[in-house]
Amino acid sequence: MSADADPQPLLTAESGQPLLAAESGQPLLAVDSSRPVGAAHRSVRPPHLGGFQRGRTYGALDLGTNNCRLLIARPSFEGFVVVDAYSRVVKLGEGLMDSGRLSEAAMDRTIAALEACASKLSRRDVRLTRNVATEACRRAANGPRFIERVFAETGIALDVVSAAEEARLAVMGCHMLIDCAGPPALVFDIGGGSSEVMLVTSGTDGEAPTILEWVSLPWGVVSLAETELMALAAAERAPAYQRMLGKIAPMLDAFALRVAAHGVGEVQLLGTSGTITTLASVELGLDGYDRRRVDGCAVAVAPLLDLCREISGQSVQERARIPCIGMDRAELIVAGCAILEAVMCRWVSVDGLVRVADRGIREGILRTLMSRDGAWSGA
Repeated sequence: MSADADPQPLLTAESGQPLLAAESGQPLLAVDSSRPVGAAHRSVRPPHLGGFQRGRTYGALDLGTNNCRLLIARPSFEGFVVVDAYSRVVKLGEGLMDSGRLSEAAMDRTIAALEACASKLSRRDVRLTRNVATEACRRAANGPRFIERVFAETGIALDVVSAAEEARLAVMGCHMLIDCAGPPALVFDIGGGSSEVMLVTSGTDGEAPTILEWVSLPWGVVSLAETELMALAAAERAPAYQRMLGKIAPMLDAFALRVAAHGVGEVQLLGTSGTITTLASVELGLDGYDRRRVDGCAVAVAPLLDLCREISGQSVQERARIPCIGMDRAELIVAGCAILEAVMCRWVSVDGLVRVADRGIREGILRTLMSRDGAWSGA
């Protein structure tokens, strides 16, 4: 642990008990209709907002297969304001598909990132947080031992959540970007080791949106990328991309039958993940990533599909030279493109657009913590 980190195990939420049940049909918090769809903003307005408790600080940590991310926030009249954040590519799931285990190098990288998170949580005097781990820790044979090591070395108690809980938190974090006047939304979260796709009611004023159906695909950008070689000759790239699509499409076809059973035709498309935010940045022509421009934006499906196919035909070096992709994402972005294309080709967007959320699990955790803690009083 870092020298300035608090050694006591203060990083558990609600005595380590699950915050909410993970049934897919559980109602979510009410949609905020006071903000226009597509507006980028840092804060999330809770339902029935009256006053709020000043001063208390909350944390949300999301340890995924590829990234370690932390948000620290305080409640405000607009929901919450982020006061500190941290993100690092740790590649925890590197090699997991072949070995079934987390490698020593990957665990060491992740421990270093979590020590930095523990230091931030201590400096900000965070007394209530939830720290979740997802697919890599669910899948790895040595996942439980790694969780024990994390606690011993950093004081952070990781909660390995189910795929259902992961989907619920992702929707809670971004559903305020759904237009409550539109059809149901198809929300997708492309992760490192898995991808979650959820059919969500659009909601109305006074009615909370609900997850009607959801599926967790065993493919994310790391796990899918590891099924193909990274450095391929130009003639080999298109067949490799088609093989990736072939792994995703049948799973989505089965899920589509369940969606159709609800009488759903056209949907609102809403994506949250590094893949969609990165590709949206490229499509917007940004010289560097700008959350204010990306979070809440809407991009057209057709040119986004063209972009996915263009990137899939490029070399790793060519992709690395694209602003907003860089070397960190150059090896994994093609797998993300395949998952994104499979989703966008399977469902028809009602307006020809896909909305983009630079928010998700961490924001869902913060909403839950603050609501459960009574941070906002009723109006």
